[in-house]
Amino acid sequence: MQKEVKEKPNYAVVAAVQLPNVTDIEFEASLNELRELAKTLGYIVVKTFVQKRAGFDMTAYLGAGKRQEIHAYVNNEYELDELNEVIASPEGLEINTLLVDHEISPSQARNLELEVGCIVMDRTMVILEIFHRNARSRAARAQVEIARLGYMAPRMREAAKLAGSQGRQRSGEGGRGAGESQTELDRRKIRDRIAELQQEIVAMDVERKTQRARRQERQGLAGVALVGYTNAGKSTLMRALTGSEVLVANKLFATLDTTVRALHPESVPRILVSDTVGFIKNLPHGLVASFKSTLDEALDASLLLHVIDASDPGFERQLEVTNEVLEEIGANVVPRIRIFNKIDYVGDSTAQAECEAALMARYPECIVMSARRPEDVAKLHQTIVAFFQQDLVEAEFFLPWSAQQLRGKIYASCQVLEERSEDEGAFFRVRGEPDAVDNLRNQLADI
Repeated sequence: MQKEVKEKPNYAVVAAVQLPNVTDIEFEASLNELRELAKTLGYIVVKTFVQKRAGFDMTAYLGAGKRQEIHAYVNNEYELDELNEVIASPEGLEINTLLVDHEISPSQARNLELEVGCIVMDRTMVILEIFHRNARSRAARAQVEIARLGYMAPRMREAAKLAGSQGRQRSGEGGRGAGESQTELDRRKIRDRIAELQQEIVAMDVERKTQRARRQERQGLAGVALVGYTNAGKSTLMRALTGSEVLVANKLFATLDTTVRALHPESVPRILVSDTVGFIKNLPHGLVASFKSTLDEALDASLLLHVIDASDPGFERQLEVTNEVLEEIGANVVPRIRIFNKIDYVGDSTAQAECEAALMARYPECIVMSARRPEDVAKLHQTIVAFFQQDLVEAEFFLPWSAQQLRGKIYASCQVLEERSEDEGAFFRVRGEPDAVDNLRNQLADI
């Protein structure tokens, strides 16, 4: 029987510079987020190095002393505590990656790698790698590739330096001129590939919008989009509202491709719920642009459910990040309901009640709930249906027994509030969209 080969653990260290304008709470929240991102990539973070500075070191991000400290730790030489005394060595751990909690320049990354003796990944590269691994649909994969190529293009020259090569010079056409270096040729290929992918995305966008318009025209659907910070519980809420089996994982960016399901139990009008990619602090602008089509569900929706993790002490930061991104993609004008999720994670019942009262006082129109409590989900379901039914109209129809073939159409296009039978036919009291009611009235008038 063949033995199962276990993968070697990937150990990493995290490093960050705290600037004067960043509070301790904001700084620690950002570090925690990076550690969670590392976990999503499969890294085990064994230590975090922090440094307070007035600005980043222009050559290698961190100061010289902190770089030496990390080098010693990564290479199992020694570890210093706050008093600069030698303490336990991380013996046996093969640390191969340093994760940096900012986006740094190609030259800073190159110099930092040379000094600490391991691979350096900045925050943007970590997020890009997660997106690359998790993207499933054709559109999402194309968008991720554009973002990765855009990130890698200016770093190719530094990569060539690190490998000890500037790229061979090639002669120009007909032997004239110095020609292009290998790096320049590669960068030109990247530009061409990005242009090709952008054309594909435009074509896919047109096709998707056409399909969506046909679907909505055919079924008269209303749209709800779940938006919010990554790992705020959007996918769990999606599953609870729709009764569908969508991926639920305690990882940042577990959901990249937009998932669309019908609200369950169904209502009139029929409502579609979509789960969008989660937002994150300092999301690279290239990714915001690349994932705009993924976030288009938020633009097309009639209602946004802004999901916030009530158990996170820094939830205000979640609000700010989501608001900024929604404004950036033009979705800030769509009606929105704030949902503070995961209230069951806030201590005991007394602590939960106090937290809920404080949130309701500060955000009077919000909903405080847990996606794991059926009674909370039922209340949210009623709120969503009520939103879409506020513009519906009520009407009464008389349907002769000779025209009962229209009975199915009445039930399909409207909510039947009452049906009563009489000698010559049936009376229906219905609620529906004005267009649907007018359409039924015209058909019945022709009988």
